[in-house]
Amino acid sequence: MNIIILDGYALNPGDLSYDCLRQYGNLTIYERTAPEQLIERAIDADVVLTNKVAFGEREMVQLPRLRYIGVQATGYNIIDVEAARRHGIIVTNIPAYSTDSVAQMVMAHLLNITQSVDYYALQNRAGRWAANPDFCYWDNPLIELAGKQMGLVGLGRTGMAVARLAAAFGMHVAAYTSKSQSELPEGVEKLSLDALFATSDVVSLHCPLTPDTHHLVDARRLALMKPTAILVNTARGSIVDERALADALNGGTLYAAGIDVLCEEPPRGDSPLLHVRNCFVTPHIAWATIEARTRLLQICEANLRAFIEGHPQNVVF
Repeated sequence: MNIIILDGYALNPGDLSYDCLRQYGNLTIYERTAPEQLIERAIDADVVLTNKVAFGEREMVQLPRLRYIGVQATGYNIIDVEAARRHGIIVTNIPAYSTDSVAQMVMAHLLNITQSVDYYALQNRAGRWAANPDFCYWDNPLIELAGKQMGLVGLGRTGMAVARLAAAFGMHVAAYTSKSQSELPEGVEKLSLDALFATSDVVSLHCPLTPDTHHLVDARRLALMKPTAILVNTARGSIVDERALADALNGGTLYAAGIDVLCEEPPRGDSPLLHVRNCFVTPHIAWATIEARTRLLQICEANLRAFIEGHPQNVVF
C-alpha cells in the first residue's frame, strides 16, 4: 500500500514523527504540495493524507488507485465529499483533538486585549518602565472580566470549553445554539443571535463555516455590539466580513478583536485586518500546541488503521 502525505509540514514541522504510519505501507512525505504537483505525486497512492491540499472531481478522476483520503484536520471543506463518494473513496477527518488548545487561545486573546499584555511588554522592552518616575504606569485601559458577559456563537465541544473558562473568570455566559435552554449547563443563558451581539461584552465564534454562516458577522451585526465590546474568532475566517470589522475597529464602534483565522491564509500584505487599530491577529495557531498535534497524529493513525481493518471511523458524509 502506498501512503502519501502531501503537506506534512503543516502538522509536523519537525517536532513529531510520522514513523508510526510506516507499518501500514510505503510512506512518502512531502513538506508542501502545490496544486499543480498533486497528480504527479499522488498518482500511485492508495492512501493520501492532507491538511490543506484540496481534492475535487478533477483530481479524483486522475487518481484511479486512490481509496482513502485522511484529512489531518477537523474541517474537511477542502474535499469534494460527493465526488469522493461517487469514486468509492473514503474520507475521514480528525474531530475534537484541539478543543482545549483552541479554548486556551480564546482566553489568550481576551487576556491580552483586556490587560494590554503585548503593548506593555513592548513598551518596557524599549525602556519605558526603566525611565518612568513612578513605580508603575498605564495609558491603555485595564479591564476586569468578572461580571462581563461572554457570548458564544455555537456551543459544541470548544464552545463548552470556553464557557467553562469564562465562568471561572466570573463571567456571565450566554450562547446562541440549537440546543434548548433545558439542555444547557447551569449558568449558560440561551439568546437569539442579535440579542447575543447586542448584550455581550465579548463575542467568541465557535460555529462551522457554511453558506448560512458565511459573513454571519457583517456590518449590521457589528453595529449591534457595544463600542466597548471585543470580538474573538478562532473558528473560520469567512464567518466574519473582514472589511466591515476593520471599519468598525477603525471607526471606534467596536473596541477590539482577537483573530486567529482569516478569509485568505496566508493573507496578502494588504489584508484588511493586518493594520487595524486594536486588532490582534495570530497565524491560525490555536490548534497547534504540541499536545493537540500529538493527539491529531494519534487519531490520524487510528483512522488509517481502522480503514485498513475494514471498519473505517470518523468518516465524513
